[in-house]
Amino acid sequence: MKKIISSAFALLIAVSLLTGCGQNTASAESKSDGQVSVVATIFPPYDFARAVTGDKAEISMLLLPATESHSFEPTPQDIIKIQNCDVFIYNGGESDEWVNEVLESIDTSEIEIVKFIDCVEVVEEEIVEGMEEEEEGEEHEHGEIDEHVWTSPRNAKLIVQRISDALCGVDSANAAIYKQNADAYIAKLEELDTKFQGVIDNASRKTIVFGDRFPFRYFADAYGLDYFAAFPGCSTETEPSAATVAFLIDKVKAEQIPVVFHIELSNARMADTIAEQTGAKVLELHACHNISKADFEVGKTYIDIMTANVDALKEAIG
Repeated sequence: MKKIISSAFALLIAVSLLTGCGQNTASAESKSDGQVSVVATIFPPYDFARAVTGDKAEISMLLLPATESHSFEPTPQDIIKIQNCDVFIYNGGESDEWVNEVLESIDTSEIEIVKFIDCVEVVEEEIVEGMEEEEEGEEHEHGEIDEHVWTSPRNAKLIVQRISDALCGVDSANAAIYKQNADAYIAKLEELDTKFQGVIDNASRKTIVFGDRFPFRYFADAYGLDYFAAFPGCSTETEPSAATVAFLIDKVKAEQIPVVFHIELSNARMADTIAEQTGAKVLELHACHNISKADFEVGKTYIDIMTANVDALKEAIG
């Protein structure tokens, strides 16, 4: 699903920069009250930054709630926000190809940039048995880094620490608060990690099945899980072949898998089909790409979502 940066996108950047030239003064004035400006591309960096900053920063998320992160395209206003912020946090990987073009086109000398995939050890997306590959001619390429690094709480701890360091660097006056908040949040992530490990240690099986894309490679690796799914995490495909569905149905029956997962903001049709043929239960395992408008408005967090995942995982492998 690698995005090709088009001349139209280059024009968008140029227009954004011209439009934003007159906003630098206003941006500087808005920061005179001590508020740091943080811009995050998607929900995980937004939520981690929110936890670390508390009320000491103005944080914005470019991706609208309930929208697909893999097909995001920035608006001129988004590019201006990046140009004028103090800290910019993004994930990296193929879904963020547009970010590279933007950062190359603006002055980043006064912007602290945090890139998730630079904070942890990354792996490539993999095609496991029964998984449907993109058809020839599709944009997804083999050898792409699996960008869903945040799905492992152990990776999340490293990322949160890097965000804290970045904030301390641009706002030394509030550094003690950022460090305190980061330490408290990392403690919550460690507690979350302990809960997941407890489920794994007491599990009767170590295999999970997804009737959907699979963005949980780092999570599976962290806890020693095996998995079967219809597509890799960044696949653009949504309709599986009959052979893929049949394979997953046979796998659920053969290993007596009690739960078939789907991810958030998915129609779950594939998981429902597998469940109908096997008697398995359909549950959501939320990968935190994005959240619904209702959840965003009530302030649901990564910790909230992943805690719910603990219960779902327990039902699937307990």
